[in-house]
Amino acid sequence: MAKNVRLPRQPEINIGTIGHVDHGKTTLVEALTGVWAARHSEELKRGITIKLGYADAPVYKCPVCESPHNYSTSEICPRCGSKGEFVRALSFVDSPGHEALMATMLSGAAVMDGVILVIAADEPCPQPQTREHLAAVEIVGVDKIVIAQTKIDLVSKERARESYEEIIEFTKGTIAEGAPIIPISALHSVNIDLLLYAIEKYIPTPKRDPSKPPRMYVVRSFDVNKPGTPIEKLVGGVVGGSIIQGKFRVGEDIEIRPGIRATARGVYEPLLTKITSLHAGGQNVEEAVCGGLVGVGTLLDPSLTKADGLTGNVVGKPDMLPPTKYDLTIEAHLFKRAIGTKEQAEVKQISNGEILLLDVGTSITTGAVTRVRGETVELKLTRPVCAEEKARVAISRKIMGRWRLIGYGIIK
Repeated sequence: MAKNVRLPRQPEINIGTIGHVDHGKTTLVEALTGVWAARHSEELKRGITIKLGYADAPVYKCPVCESPHNYSTSEICPRCGSKGEFVRALSFVDSPGHEALMATMLSGAAVMDGVILVIAADEPCPQPQTREHLAAVEIVGVDKIVIAQTKIDLVSKERARESYEEIIEFTKGTIAEGAPIIPISALHSVNIDLLLYAIEKYIPTPKRDPSKPPRMYVVRSFDVNKPGTPIEKLVGGVVGGSIIQGKFRVGEDIEIRPGIRATARGVYEPLLTKITSLHAGGQNVEEAVCGGLVGVGTLLDPSLTKADGLTGNVVGKPDMLPPTKYDLTIEAHLFKRAIGTKEQAEVKQISNGEILLLDVGTSITTGAVTRVRGETVELKLTRPVCAEEKARVAISRKIMGRWRLIGYGIIK
């Protein structure tokens, strides 16, 4: 989760950091935000894979220095000491691990308004994961891209130039063709000002429709009460997640779907409650919109929300959420090769009776294939999901004892 940086305003844009393993994505996010986004070791020990980390950063523009060197993430200009003008707050979406990031992108778990494609100068381009991440971005249709050529401090001038030419060649004919390429050293914070300038210029805040029915995917849920808190001082459960559309206000009634298991036969009941508080951008707010991670305080019994008990649910206004689905029909699009397998396992067609793992938003469920007709696949789910038609799902299959991403589907 993002460190509690108090921002002048809630982040208004989410930017994904993508690229090959060890090319410096996390170091770059740290250089931009002061937050080391791979803080998942504790969560891994507890056996839950949290798919999303967010790290926030404000952007300031110095009124004295010349463009493009006048952008910084600190209010006081590091070049001349003048007080900068606040431009906007950014939220960087980070996922631990390659497959998790692919699944996050393909399942729509986080809105990515733009991406920084991170390519290290000290290795030939493209590396396999660079290619796969860019393919995922093309599928999702994110076309606001800035390329960060990292680790320039480790190579000669000639190699940096050669790497630059490789990047231009690699991006030809892709969604990233013509994207600005900014050479940086995240470790020494070299050219971070130019990167911020490029983000401001090429990844604008999209116009959102605030009148759309609000919707939020739950990424975390917890009980904030300390053990031994007197009953009269207990507060309700908290859900944290990413708002996909619309806005939420304190005092509003909300519905959480699919909710909780209500019968032994696996029927789920939605939860109805009220918003008692909203936390975004490191502070309490009256209204929260799309951008970064939002904490929603409720009147729910905290036993329901503790230890990520509601992760994977969808929050919205009562009676305005998509239906709870116990069966799914999807149009499957399979990759040629399974993602993340060393031996580049070829993906075989989906067959009747096989068990697949599906990421739908932030929900993860397994489904047994009941029917296959061409690209159309019908599945019976072990755990229902709240999802609408045309939503994307990430599809994984067990290969050599591990779930591997093999493609994506569109709900019919």
